[in-house]
Amino acid sequence: MIATSQFDVRRSTWQSTVLFALGFWLSGSLILDLLIMPSLYGSGMMKQPDFVIAGYSIFWLFNRFELLCGALILTGLLALRHQRNRFSIIANASKSRWPLFLSLLLFAIALIYTYILTPDMSALGLQLNLFESGSEVPAGMNQLHGLYWGLELMKLAAGGILFRFCYREAVSSL
Repeated sequence: MIATSQFDVRRSTWQSTVLFALGFWLSGSLILDLLIMPSLYGSGMMKQPDFVIAGYSIFWLFNRFELLCGALILTGLLALRHQRNRFSIIANASKSRWPLFLSLLLFAIALIYTYILTPDMSALGLQLNLFESGSEVPAGMNQLHGLYWGLELMKLAAGGILFRFCYREAVSSL
């Protein structure tokens, strides 16, 4: 029987937590971006007057999920940095900068989505005048969609790179 120390158990728990949160977050984002939203758009639901409320509800829930995943990833990497050993990817300052920077970037994107982008997009989409037809897309909505997709691509790239870093670390520590 191989003796494992408490240090190794805590380390593997944090590594598993970070990998699980990253995988869950990235797969959830891909499902939302590539399946749910295109199917809603294709079915014509986005042209319905109540879609803004439904869209806000979907993104409100998903944004909180993103904040939770971002906080778990950042906490996990900080805990791994605190428990570092000489074989760790975060054993020295130069190697630990990238994973921590990427996790901070992911968390910042989740904060931007939650507190800036989703409320602004929902406010632009609300139809406040009952006597006007709401078939036109507001001018600022295209800019916000562009910002959303730019941040989404950045999130997926940063998350993929971070997942690769963490997966290599987990495999090398076995």
